[in-house]
Amino acid sequence: MKLVQMADPVRYARMTSAELRETFLLEGMFTPGGIDLAYVDLDRTVIGSAMPTTAALTLETQPELRSEYFLERRELGVLNTGGAGSVKVDGVTFDLDKLDCLYVSRGSKSVTFTSKSESEPAAFYLLSYLAHTEYPTRMVKFAELKGVELGSAETCNKRTIYKAIHLEGIRSCQLVMGFTLLAPGSNWNTMPAHTHMRRSEVYFYFDVEPDQRVMHLMGPPDATSHLMMANRQVVVSPGWSIHAGVGTKSYGFCWGMGGENQNYADMDLVAIKDLK
Repeated sequence: MKLVQMADPVRYARMTSAELRETFLLEGMFTPGGIDLAYVDLDRTVIGSAMPTTAALTLETQPELRSEYFLERRELGVLNTGGAGSVKVDGVTFDLDKLDCLYVSRGSKSVTFTSKSESEPAAFYLLSYLAHTEYPTRMVKFAELKGVELGSAETCNKRTIYKAIHLEGIRSCQLVMGFTLLAPGSNWNTMPAHTHMRRSEVYFYFDVEPDQRVMHLMGPPDATSHLMMANRQVVVSPGWSIHAGVGTKSYGFCWGMGGENQNYADMDLVAIKDLK
């Protein structure tokens, strides 16, 4: 499991593009036939992927967790961004098509991932935070989610937000998770930008075509930098950093948060004119 240590705003101001990528960007995930995991010291976040092909993959505990099993003290969100697959939790099987989401309860001892087709494998994105209480394991199908439309074609940010794990949906201890789909011709994912010191956030970009990119904006509102993101890459956003992006073509991204509260609307908005 890769260990990732975040930088503070002081160190951030002196970082090169290579150093920014090394610190805030996770790439090289979604290894066919494997599970990839990264442990981020910010809010003790674990970010990962599972891409089963010919055989089932089991989510094992890691030495860094000092636990008997992975979810002994944690909860887990799973979003499928690939072909049809299944997640078996303590003997119960959940079938996930693309954009179906599963919440796995703290205390679940066995979690395995399989794909329906080796040629079109499932691509499970994993996001885990510490949990101090248990909520039931639940799945929500994409067709069951009620999307919220935001933005407009005039501002190039017409998009639909789907909340999966949140206070009015699947309940959790501290994980909040969902995804946003951009309308064709709209490329801005989060404008106006915002920060929230109460929670860190993780963006996972998917359905980015191989020859396209997303420019992810980060940093304090008055000193922004950018990261060029390819398909199935992840960026970690500390509470002091904005998190917004614009792509060269429409795409999707999964957003996930953990920290002080689960209030989705807890944001410190930044006017576009104040960004520098």
